[in-house]
Amino acid sequence: MPHQISPPTVPVMLVKSSTPSGVPPTQEEVSSLLDTIFTAKTSQSSVDAAYALTTLLINSIGFRGLGIYGILNAIKKGAADKKDGARRESAMNLLGALFERLIPVQPISEVVFLLEDGGMVVPALDALADKGAQVKESAQYALDALFTNLTAESLVVGLLPLLCRYLGKRTGKWQGVVGAYELMARTADKAKMGMGSKEEEKLKDLLRESMGKKLAGLIPVVEAGMHDLKAEVGKQAVKTMTSLTTLLSNDDVAPRIPLLIKTMQNPSTETLQKAIHALSQTTFVAIVTSPVLALLTPLLERSLNTPNTSQEVLRQTVVVVENLTKLVHDPVEARTFLPKLKPGVQGVKDRASLPEVRELATRALNVIKKAMGDDDGNLANGQIAPTTTDDVLRVLEREVKAHGGLSGQPGDGPIWTLAKEYVSEMVKEDVNLREISRIDLCCGRYLKQLLKDDSAEAISNALQKHFIDEDHRKFGQPIKVDSGEVEIVNTDFSLAYGGMLLLSHTNITLHKGHRYGLCGRNGAGKSTLMRSIAEGKLEGFPSKDQLKTCFVEHNQGEDADLSILEFTAKDPELAASGRERISEVLSEVGFTAGPEGRQQEKVGSLSGGWKMKLALARAMLMSADVLLLDEPTNHLDVSNVKWLEEYLKSHTEITSLIVSHDSGFLDNVCTDIYHYEGKKLVCYPGNLAAFVRKKPEAKSYYTLSASQVQFKFPNPGLLTGVKSSTKAIIRMSNCTYTYPTATKPSLQDVTCSLTLSSRTAIIGANGAGKSTLIKLLTGETIPQEGTVQKHPNLRIGYIKQHALEHVEMHMEKTPNQYLQWRYANGDDREVLMKQTRVLTPEDKAQMDKMVDLGDGKGGRRIENLMGRQKWKKSFQYEVKWVNMLPKHNTQVSRETLLSHGFSKLIQEFDDHEASREGLGFRTLEPKVIAKHFDDIGLDPDIANHNEISGLSGGQKVKVVLAGAMWNNPHLLVLDEPTNYLDRDSLGGLAVAIRDYRGGVVMISHNEEFVGALCPEQWHVADGRLTQKGHLAVALDRFEDSRPGSSAASSAVSSASASAVNSGAEEGGDLKFKSRKKRTKLTRGQLKEREVRRRLRHIEWLNSPKGTPHPPDTDDEN
Repeated sequence: MPHQISPPTVPVMLVKSSTPSGVPPTQEEVSSLLDTIFTAKTSQSSVDAAYALTTLLINSIGFRGLGIYGILNAIKKGAADKKDGARRESAMNLLGALFERLIPVQPISEVVFLLEDGGMVVPALDALADKGAQVKESAQYALDALFTNLTAESLVVGLLPLLCRYLGKRTGKWQGVVGAYELMARTADKAKMGMGSKEEEKLKDLLRESMGKKLAGLIPVVEAGMHDLKAEVGKQAVKTMTSLTTLLSNDDVAPRIPLLIKTMQNPSTETLQKAIHALSQTTFVAIVTSPVLALLTPLLERSLNTPNTSQEVLRQTVVVVENLTKLVHDPVEARTFLPKLKPGVQGVKDRASLPEVRELATRALNVIKKAMGDDDGNLANGQIAPTTTDDVLRVLEREVKAHGGLSGQPGDGPIWTLAKEYVSEMVKEDVNLREISRIDLCCGRYLKQLLKDDSAEAISNALQKHFIDEDHRKFGQPIKVDSGEVEIVNTDFSLAYGGMLLLSHTNITLHKGHRYGLCGRNGAGKSTLMRSIAEGKLEGFPSKDQLKTCFVEHNQGEDADLSILEFTAKDPELAASGRERISEVLSEVGFTAGPEGRQQEKVGSLSGGWKMKLALARAMLMSADVLLLDEPTNHLDVSNVKWLEEYLKSHTEITSLIVSHDSGFLDNVCTDIYHYEGKKLVCYPGNLAAFVRKKPEAKSYYTLSASQVQFKFPNPGLLTGVKSSTKAIIRMSNCTYTYPTATKPSLQDVTCSLTLSSRTAIIGANGAGKSTLIKLLTGETIPQEGTVQKHPNLRIGYIKQHALEHVEMHMEKTPNQYLQWRYANGDDREVLMKQTRVLTPEDKAQMDKMVDLGDGKGGRRIENLMGRQKWKKSFQYEVKWVNMLPKHNTQVSRETLLSHGFSKLIQEFDDHEASREGLGFRTLEPKVIAKHFDDIGLDPDIANHNEISGLSGGQKVKVVLAGAMWNNPHLLVLDEPTNYLDRDSLGGLAVAIRDYRGGVVMISHNEEFVGALCPEQWHVADGRLTQKGHLAVALDRFEDSRPGSSAASSAVSSASASAVNSGAEEGGDLKFKSRKKRTKLTRGQLKEREVRRRLRHIEWLNSPKGTPHPPDTDDEN
């Protein structure tokens, strides 16, 4: 029966013994207890006797009695008694008592239970198949007791190999197999990262690392169970495989794990191809370790060696092999797994039919050889050799001999032979994981009963000292902290957001005057960490009373109607400084004092750059000890960034923690870099350049295309009447705009135009009018003077300077739901919300006016526009009249409608038609939308299930970018696109813009980004626009660019001949010519053409909403 409540350590014994402690009991005493155990009339009596026997052994000769008195043989015999269920139950009761009580007191008994003569776990597993419920319960209790009392090292070195042997033989019943798989899954689950205490998480780390190295042997065993004919076995094997994959700790492979498990479960050609395709679409950036190789190697090997694998799948496979191998940093791990792949890659190189595949295989083969080291297996220079079991065994035997050897008890020889291997294996695991402090736990406790004169502790200490010295020889002495540094923070903490663990039991140490750069992927938790510090929620971080902390972030709340001075003085934290001091500090950062100075301007009128400077001024007034700067260079022009650098470097009493994606800023400012690595923070002394030298995989901080994030922008499609990428598609002519509260124009007499090949950067100081220019171009605002003309079908993708404004009203939605809302009716709702689209009372009154076309039908009121078609060099619209049947609809030219004041009606219809063309055959289905988000670089799971409010700033920008690109825009307008994006995403965006087939105009202070993409620059100063000539783009920013071959080169060459710079079409209206006149057709040909057109139109009427109208072309003859 299960041992619900263990009896006291010293139970009431059925046979009292006069044997003193340490003296062996007589055979009669032991036999009497055994007889009571196996013949007891009740289960409880049997359990009590089992505990009594265990206590007797503990108080006398311990583990040796298991063999001397034949206790283990009695258990095996009782467990195998097919006729007597009570004896089988009693055997499990005794085994459970021994597992529960003996192992904690004498760990050497693990050797007897796990290793000697096949161990005692097999009878317990077999008993799980017993017909008697009480037998099964007792067996399960015994296994649970064993699992609970084994250390992390014992589980990996002792239990897992035994389970693998048991599952490999498959001689037991299916219930035992399920039990073995459950134990294996529980071991993996025990290693799952969580939010326990520091010691608990440290043990989990140890178990995860140790078990991860054994995955190569575990995965084939579990995969075999997934194909078992018994459904229960297959189901449990799938659960076990799922648990094993949690040991990977690799963010690149994690999203693909469900598909990989499905491929193992159903190993068909189709599932294998899907898995290989998914892996080929994965960008591998994390270091590849043995757990990842153990999972992926069998699949890759199968793909390489299957005769009917297609050339495309072979190409994808060798690419995955090459990418994985590049990230294998340990040659020992490489030599374990890569020899399995090498013959397959060699076969592809020799026999593939396509030259491209053979070339890729050759490259992969060279990378494999390099990763594995030389042919003799020698380690490369600087490579540290791992400790082996034989290394530990030699030291252990030497120390045992030096301390007098074994105690010489009868029967200890065979146990010692097993124990020294067992102990050496466990110590090896700890040494290689640099957990030297656990050597005593794996050595002294086990040897205590075998050695004489209590020498176990001395041997354990000698073993520990030896490997500490070895560790210092291999890895160097621990770095001693400079005593001259003033330490202001030193704390261990964990950090989670929602259900996501961001950092697990990591340390952060800050020294006075140091400036720390915080680097990591988007979504790693950089801003969350800083916000937790600012709000006093970070475990162990000094409170604001002890350490004054100020958080300077890019989302500053403000009262738009207050003046800058009043707004700052109103802050309760700054009120004590006094208005004079506040005014003085504001002047330092550029806000001039006086009645006409900037300090009297409204907060709502500030540009993004000035808002950031206002936030920095607030931090200065607080006299903070620690500055938390979240993207401080966002919206700042070059001169202000330089000022900020000097400010931070000159104030040596302030400690700074900085999140920034400006590599130049981090290089100039930082003294140390904290980097997110595997749920830990790792500190690297020096600036960003020094960090990249130590971590070459972080080179994306310097080159744009060394990015691990890939964006894919959709093809913008054709524009009616535009056959050249250098033809102007939007033009501003003599435009002037003045803000309602301003005294002088923000922009004055501006004339410019853009084409499909434009790559234009708008440059200027903060507040010069760059964003205003963009708003005029996109229709966000209307110029008081001048005109803005654009192609009627032009689609514009626009991202504002404060990109999060696009989604701030939709925080409760998921990204998928936001996109469905935005395009629910076939139109972009954000376009309809622009000032140029909103109907004013005057516009509504215009719809009530009578229109007389001079056709003799008198005045009529327009109800709506029903259609549009080409007419001469312009368009004409089908007008539906109020209270008149459709047969009375009239075709009216665009110019006539404009002359009567119906510009917004035309604009609304043009927007609708442009959306119809742009959306094409896109459907607002979750799967299609998820694929679109994946192309933009946002994980589909996040897009489908996470609310926008829970996303990081960079992830929200990706949501905005996906929304802007959904209707395939011809012109992409980006206001400060580099804000909020991390370096990886910045590189992905740069490559996507470089390869994009539409026009791009952007505002950015990031010289690196602009210099790599934009040959044309518009400089805005004092409300005037100056167009600068063509500059050579810095193609060296793209690691993959080659002279004369890159997409950027073609963009530059096409842009250099654009209408924007050549002066073509200046001063004239935008005209989009209709198709050239063709040869005159015969009457029969005209009839056939009409039939074709009618059929196309009927087909379009029956097509889904959103399908673009097919062009009236005569190409079909």
